Amino acid sequence: MNASRIEQPADLDVVRTSYDRVADNYVEMNLGDITTYPWLRTAIDGFAAAVHDLGPVLDVGCGPGDMTAYLAERGLDISGVDLSARMIDHARRLHPNQRFAVASATDLDLADSSLGGILGWFSLFNLPRRILPQVLMSFGQALVPGGHLIIGTHMGDGDLERTEAYGAVPVTWTTYLWQPDDLWVLLAAAGLDPVAELRLSQSVAGVPSLVLVAQRANH
Repeated sequence: MNASRIEQPADLDVVRTSYDRVADNYVEMNLGDITTYPWLRTAIDGFAAAVHDLGPVLDVGCGPGDMTAYLAERGLDISGVDLSARMIDHARRLHPNQRFAVASATDLDLADSSLGGILGWFSLFNLPRRILPQVLMSFGQALVPGGHLIIGTHMGDGDLERTEAYGAVPVTWTTYLWQPDDLWVLLAAAGLDPVAELRLSQSVAGVPSLVLVAQRANH
């Protein structure tokens, strides 16, 4: 499945505008610093070790690029993309030695078997439930055999309609909460096998956090 076959979210432009609006506060609040979250950092370090020699890595929804830079420091050939042009402006300013581009997860046109690893690190929870499976399918096909996908997201049931975020900045987006079993079903349908699961009781979003790691089969 290439990007042209992935349905575009109806609220794509509204979500993009909202993230442009919060980008300055997000950077000022230093929310992308993985070193302040020891258990999340452990998961990311494990991902880095697993994909180190498998090929290029793509950080989808990279925000201001902190995770991209963190993984580059660990020897990964990594680049980042984000829906928000303002986030990418910050990423290029803060991390001038890294590669960034403005792009939606639904419009990446990824080549088959071209990536050793993909991150969807707290960046896919705005995708509508009918669209996320299509995006995960494109990720599964883009990974090399043995390549890994790591997802960080907000765990729970139902949807949260957000009207403000990151210092009471007005936004319009939906945070789709997911249970692990439901995501594992989607990942299996995308041709990915389970590797690891981490559940955290709290996060900066006020709901539990969930990290899943999945691997494209070696056959």
